[in-house]
Formats: sequence, C-alpha cells, structure tokens
Amino acid sequence: MKATDVALICKALGDSNRLQIIELLSTGEKCACKMLEKFEITQPTLSHHMRILRECALVNERKEGKWTHYSLNCSTLSAYRDFITGLTCDAATQKECGC
Repeated sequence: MKATDVALICKALGDSNRLQIIELLSTGEKCACKMLEKFEITQPTLSHHMRILRECALVNERKEGKWTHYSLNCSTLSAYRDFITGLTCDAATQKECGC
C-alpha cells in the first residue's frame, strides 16, 4: 500500500463518525437506512461520510432498488493493517543519528 493511500485512510478515519461507521460495518453489510438509525446525523451527512470512505476504498457500495448497502472492503482494510503493523519502534532496529 502506498503512503498516499494510507494518508487518505488516516484522514478518513480521523473523523469519529466515520470511525464509528467502520466499527458498525465490521459486523456485516448494512443498509444506509439502518445506519441512520444508529447515528444522530441526517441522510446528506451520512452520504458525505460514505463518499469519503468509498473514495479511500475502505467501504464498498451496493445498490438494490432504491436502497444502498455498504460493507467493508476487507482487502483495503487488511493492506492498511499490514502497513500499520509494519511500523515499529523496536529499539534494536533504531540507530542513533551520528550527526
């Protein structure tokens, strides 16, 4: 995963509503109407948050008639997790700068 992709995901997850949406979707696909019941936000606000989550590829969208269903994009989430896991503060790998 590129650093620019990670930065977009970090920016998206920097909003508490979007982080809560990701947590909600971790239990499975949800219809937008059901998601609205869980949050004290308007439909346009939910659409705004979902657009940001889709743009960084954290969330998939599926239309069924007039309803929109959302789910986590597990491949993106796994790649993000792998990137974060790869960051270490292991004292053995850190070298003091000789400047």
